[in-house]
Amino acid sequence: MDIKIRPLTKDLKDDYLFFFDNIIFEENPDRAKCYCYDYHFTGDVETCTRETSRSSVINLINENMLTGYLVFDNDKPIGWCNANNRLNYQRLLKDYDYVDNPDDKVCSIVCFLIHPDYRRQGIAQQILEKIIMDYSNKDYDYFEAYPKKKELSCEGNFKGPLELYKRFDFKITKEYDDYYVMRKINK
Repeated sequence: MDIKIRPLTKDLKDDYLFFFDNIIFEENPDRAKCYCYDYHFTGDVETCTRETSRSSVINLINENMLTGYLVFDNDKPIGWCNANNRLNYQRLLKDYDYVDNPDDKVCSIVCFLIHPDYRRQGIAQQILEKIIMDYSNKDYDYFEAYPKKKELSCEGNFKGPLELYKRFDFKITKEYDDYYVMRKINK
């Protein structure tokens, strides 16, 4: 394997769309309208379609508002992690009780998607290392993640496993019925 982790840019938009259209949605057709747009979307879920999400994601990428990392094996996209300024995730701000101090500058990590053939090979760990390294130079107070509580399949654990965040010194700051809010101080 020749794994490379690259920040999402306009130049990688076609790779991003290929990854969702041909890998993620093939495995899980139920998620075919997401495109990792879910945390940006604040409308009525019934009005959200695959076409509107895809179009909206293209606009977000063009405006540098959808950020994160694509993972490649040679030239083939095999993974994605959505990491962004928490203020850019309108649904997080609207629907969830995550914000304790609105002045905190937070880099939120909301989604890890890895091609089925590449799971359990440390790719999510490599992505998280890259996020911490790259974002530690930016003006953030914290890194924040939202892992689910129960044991899930790799595919179902798209928010990242609890143990992954613990390995990187994330601490549980809130607990809900189904998930945790975990934070790491940006040093």
